Amino acid sequence: MASDPRIKGQLPELTDRIVQTYAESSTITHLGHCPLPHYQKIIAATEDLKEILYPGYRRRSRLHLGNVTYHVGDLIDTLHDVLMQQIARAMCHGAGKNQQCDPRQKDEFERLGQAKAFAFLEKLPELRRKLAMDVQAAYDGDPACKSLDEVIFCYPGVEAVTVYRLAHELHLLGVPLIPRMMTEWAHGRTGIDIHPGATIGDYFFIDHGTGVVIGETCEIGQWVKLYQGVTLGALSFPTDEHGGVVRGTKRHPTIEDRVVIYANATVLGGATVIGHDAVIGSNVWITRSVAPNTTVALEKPRLRMRGQSDFEPA
Repeated sequence: MASDPRIKGQLPELTDRIVQTYAESSTITHLGHCPLPHYQKIIAATEDLKEILYPGYRRRSRLHLGNVTYHVGDLIDTLHDVLMQQIARAMCHGAGKNQQCDPRQKDEFERLGQAKAFAFLEKLPELRRKLAMDVQAAYDGDPACKSLDEVIFCYPGVEAVTVYRLAHELHLLGVPLIPRMMTEWAHGRTGIDIHPGATIGDYFFIDHGTGVVIGETCEIGQWVKLYQGVTLGALSFPTDEHGGVVRGTKRHPTIEDRVVIYANATVLGGATVIGHDAVIGSNVWITRSVAPNTTVALEKPRLRMRGQSDFEPA
C-alpha cells in the first residue's frame, strides 16, 4: 500500500519536536559529552569472558590442549583492548569529566583503563576456581541434575552467578557503571537480580532462580543455597535533612555459612543476620536476626475450598 505523502510531510516537524525535548529533559540525554561505555561491546566482552571461563561449552567447539592456548590468547588480546577503552570511558564518566573531551584527560583515563583491565583479567584463573565450586554446589544441591555439564549448559543460577562474579571484580577495582550493565543483562536473561556490590562466598547455589533479588550490601557466606523468589533486600531507606536517600550504608542482610532459604522468603535490613546452618522456610518475612541452627517456618496454613466445606490438610 502506498504511503500518504501528507502524513510523510509531517515527519520533519515531528522530528523537531522530539529534538526539542532533548534540551528540556536533559537528565535523560547524553549529547556532546565524552562517550559512555558501549552497551553491545560490554555484552560481547562478557560473552568472551564466559568463553574463557567455560572452554568448550560456548561458541567454540573441538577445543583441546593443542589449540586452546591460541584460542584463549586471541580472546584475551581482544578483551584487553575492548575493556581498556570501555573502562576508560566509565572512569571518565564516573569522575564527572564527561562534559568535554580533553585530549590530555583522555590519555590519562586510557592509561587507567589499561591498568584496571589488566588487573581484572589477572583475576580470571581464581574466578575459574570459584566457579568450579559453584557448579559443584549446583550439582550436589539438586538431585534432578545428571551431570556437571548439565549445570553449565542449563542452570540460570550458574549463569547469573558467573556474570555476578565477573562484575564483582570490576566493582572491587572501582570501575563504575560497567558492572551494573553486566549484571542487569544477566538479570534480563535469567530473572535473577544480583547487585555487583554484594559479597558472596564459595559454593553458592541458586536453584531455579527466577525472581531472586540480592542487594548491594548483602553479605553471603559459604555453602549457601537460595530458591526462586528469595529477596535479600533493604527496609525503608533512611533520608538526610533534605529528603535525599542516604547512600553508602549497610542496607541488606548478612547470611552466614550453610544457610538454606526456601522459595519466596523475604529477608530485609542491614542489621539482620541469618546465623549459620539456619533454614528459612518458604513465604516468610524476616526483618530481625535469626540465631544459628534455627528453622523458621510459617504455621500450618488452613485452606478454604469454594463449594466445599472447610478443608484442613492432613
